[in-house]
Amino acid sequence: MRYAKILTPEGPTYASVADRDGTVYAVAAMAAPEEDPTPQRGFSPGPLDSFTLLPPVRPSKIVCVGRNYRDHATELGNEVPREPLLFLKPPSSLLASGGVIRMPSLSGRIDYEGELAIVIGKRLRKLGTDDDPRPYIRGYTLVNDVTARDIQKSDGQWTRGKGWDTFCPAGPLVSDEVDPLAAPVELTTRLNGELRQRGSTADLIFPIGELLRYISACMTLEPGDLIPTGTPAGVGPMQTGDVVEVSVPGLGFLRNRLARE
Repeated sequence: MRYAKILTPEGPTYASVADRDGTVYAVAAMAAPEEDPTPQRGFSPGPLDSFTLLPPVRPSKIVCVGRNYRDHATELGNEVPREPLLFLKPPSSLLASGGVIRMPSLSGRIDYEGELAIVIGKRLRKLGTDDDPRPYIRGYTLVNDVTARDIQKSDGQWTRGKGWDTFCPAGPLVSDEVDPLAAPVELTTRLNGELRQRGSTADLIFPIGELLRYISACMTLEPGDLIPTGTPAGVGPMQTGDVVEVSVPGLGFLRNRLARE
């Protein structure tokens, strides 16, 4: 199953997607996920990039994981955490692929951080040590954990530096055909077409099952909740007009441009 959320002339709808001769197509309307009451509407199939995309998730919370790749922790001069380092982004920070990241006037440095993200599909609390996490995962998507690095450093805690409107681009797809629990997947991030990040989920300090056990021990995860799993080395600043592109095979390309607020 792969799906996106698109804007049709009649309004938003969820659409199943499939590859046709190397092009990703929106092929049919599908039922909305249970946490999203968006009415479903018909549309004429077409290439996905011919539609206006919307964020494909409707989370009650976005639970992010900091410094989950050793090379990323060390590149910023930080110690490797002994336990998962969690922080939250508000749902109001969501942005669709193709949307414009807005650089706040209070910040002088905005960084990209490409990540693979888990989409929760079933209510989860206190995943056991021997429990299989797969029944609780709807699929995976892409996230850019946009960060006002100067604000993050000045505040000490990360809510404001990472929580501005438009600071969580997500999508374009959600897919359960990608399974990093079975085999590692590779993530890349490009800035204006130049490769800046390349990482594999094989290198996660805290793998996906361990993350879900740790997070669900303290908070209930609801369907639609989004869990970016961390970013590899190579993060860096964006300038006005720059285009950042995050990709994982099978999940398409999350593309966004930076502009001044």
